[in-house]
Amino acid sequence: MKNILKLIRRSVGTLLFSIFLLLLLNIVLMGIIFSLYSSNESPYKTATEAGNAVVRTESGYSLSEEMTATILSYGAWAILIDNTTGEVVWHTDNLPDTIPASYTLFDISQLTLGYIDGYPTFTGNAENGILVLGYPRESYWKHLWPSWEYQLISHMPQILFVVAVFNIMMIFIIYMIANSTILASVKPLIGAIQALPTGKPVHIREKGLLSEVSANINRTSDVLQLQQRQLAKKETARANWIAGVSHDIRTPLSMVMGYAGQLKDNPRLTEEDRQKASVIVKQSERIRNLINDLNLASKLEYDMQPIHLQKQNLIAIVRQVVVDFINMDIDDKYPIEWDTDETLTTCPINADKDLMKRAISNLIQNSINHNEQGCNIYISVLTESNTCAITVSDDGIGASVEQIEKLNNTPHYMVCDENTMEQRHGLGLLIVKQILAAHRGTTTIKQSPYGGFCVTLTLPLQE
Repeated sequence: MKNILKLIRRSVGTLLFSIFLLLLLNIVLMGIIFSLYSSNESPYKTATEAGNAVVRTESGYSLSEEMTATILSYGAWAILIDNTTGEVVWHTDNLPDTIPASYTLFDISQLTLGYIDGYPTFTGNAENGILVLGYPRESYWKHLWPSWEYQLISHMPQILFVVAVFNIMMIFIIYMIANSTILASVKPLIGAIQALPTGKPVHIREKGLLSEVSANINRTSDVLQLQQRQLAKKETARANWIAGVSHDIRTPLSMVMGYAGQLKDNPRLTEEDRQKASVIVKQSERIRNLINDLNLASKLEYDMQPIHLQKQNLIAIVRQVVVDFINMDIDDKYPIEWDTDETLTTCPINADKDLMKRAISNLIQNSINHNEQGCNIYISVLTESNTCAITVSDDGIGASVEQIEKLNNTPHYMVCDENTMEQRHGLGLLIVKQILAAHRGTTTIKQSPYGGFCVTLTLPLQE
């Protein structure tokens, strides 16, 4: 709806600007036209000057050569009518033959207002008479009865303003009526376009001026719905395949681990054979963990893993995981240092306890897996700005800046990428990122201040 209103405002603005521009151009054009067709001298002024320039001599009347040349330059002629007799006592040499030689008072009143034999005439006072200038036919058009009511003239600005407003209103009404059909057709199109990104099916009537656009939107919606169904079908098949393979591998893997465990503990075998069986057991456990990670990552990716959020003390969760790893490290090959302020005893969050333990365990196990020669592991918890940050770092072999950049920004091959041939990082870090995303948290990978690898998990504190 906002887009419709914006479109209407823009259309109305364009209309009003067009009207203003049109009026301005008309005024300029009329000014140019009047300037082209207006003479430099007013005929009334010329007639007055000619009357003043008539001079009486002993032989009659005469006009200066300069004024005579001016009259002739306009193609005009002139006569002087005597006040007493009404006879023409002087005229220019180019006087037409059809011009009368005597005039009554009625004739003089008519020529003062209008014409003599079709020639527009203009008068000026002269000595003992009236000077009449006659201009060529069709050179001027004169109002014969130029009189209007005084109230009309005095209210002319208001009248012109009302007429202009009325005209603008009529143009606006006609414009809105003419465009109502287009606006009615555009509204469902905008709504349909806004609905396309949401994944909802869209269908609008294919009628009106924009029927072709409506048809294209409907076809686009059908294609998107088909792609969405195919993608959902593909992802479901992918998740089911992962779950099925994980289930099918567990049974033979359990048998391999069972028999390998018996061989490892069989005293009748040589030490070398028992070591080989021990390797089989260890690698089988890694395969089992990978299968579990794969299954969990798949469930988290497709929102199939139920998440039970409850108020938890993150400090207690981290301590429990740390204690479990310390108890498993019999050889003290991977000592863990609790690098946390002892005054920080509680850190309340909304979390799934098992998933958070899994995320922290994966980070500690990641340090163990990538440092076979052993390393020191440092665990810290810090609260700041309504967030709680867990940092797991080590002083092992670490990773290069390029590798860390890829771990932070390159998606895992299992998630959304087409390049499945490039192995990036294991499922452990992927699961950590997925668990943190499910808890509205973030995962940051960087180089450790101790020289190795470092991962920080940031979670929002419970309000």
